[in-house]
Amino acid sequence: MGPNLNDMALFVEVAKAKSFRRASEETGVSNPTISRRVSQLEEAIGLRLLHRTTRKVELTEAGKIYFERCRRIIDEARLAHEQLEEMLEQPSGVLRASFPVDFAISYLAPLVVEFASLYPGITFDFDLSPRPVDLVSDPFDIAIRIGPPKDSQLIARRIAKLPTHLYASPRYLERSGKPSTPSDLEHHACLGILRAATWTLHNQEDTRVVPLGGGRFSINSMGMIRQLATLDMGVIMMPDQLVAEDVSAGRLQRILPSWKGDSVPVYAITETRLLPAKTRCFMEFLGERMGRYVR
Repeated sequence: MGPNLNDMALFVEVAKAKSFRRASEETGVSNPTISRRVSQLEEAIGLRLLHRTTRKVELTEAGKIYFERCRRIIDEARLAHEQLEEMLEQPSGVLRASFPVDFAISYLAPLVVEFASLYPGITFDFDLSPRPVDLVSDPFDIAIRIGPPKDSQLIARRIAKLPTHLYASPRYLERSGKPSTPSDLEHHACLGILRAATWTLHNQEDTRVVPLGGGRFSINSMGMIRQLATLDMGVIMMPDQLVAEDVSAGRLQRILPSWKGDSVPVYAITETRLLPAKTRCFMEFLGERMGRYVR
């Protein structure tokens, strides 16, 4: 086994101070421990590095050569450690994140702008895709996903639960009639994610499981489902923020206002709990800003 880096660092301190006692005071390591570990270092190398007397410590010829090399190695190691500490405490570098497309555009875009203004040392590399990402082999620091995570090996933190309600376009409701009870939805074209078989609706007193009827589309994109609803193709159950712009513009309106759907959980997913500052701050920022959506 080669020399221990910590033993090398102790040797450097003794060589700089020319004294075991002063090196002990500098490092906080006891004098006998330093003496023993430097002796072990000499044994590992096979050469005497220090001349020891009762009054002083001097470098041997081999010790002078070794000191010059070790000092650079220890300085580099210390610098690397300091840079990692700075990376942990001062957010900087490239934040690589994977987001679902519709959620990123509707929810995250304004938050990302705010976060970027708070941390000018961070640059961003975003991938907008619903595809599963492998945080071990893909170069992402964090992934934001809607719905429970499927990979139990990853670290998932819930940052929000999005309330959902029912919406349809005015023209669709004019043509097909406005439902007045959840059971009326069985006779409407309901646009669910991937041809969902049922919707679960809640009001203050009751819960209803509604079979979906009349849906002709199987779609894995909330954005596409929302767009079809604005084009008068049916009823949707959607997180409110995703349809806020369409509601303001009159393209969609809320129906069955006393009923709501199941809240949609949003998770921040990482490979490890040991996160650099850029990732940790981003996760904490999203959790804080989206706290109003946690129900």
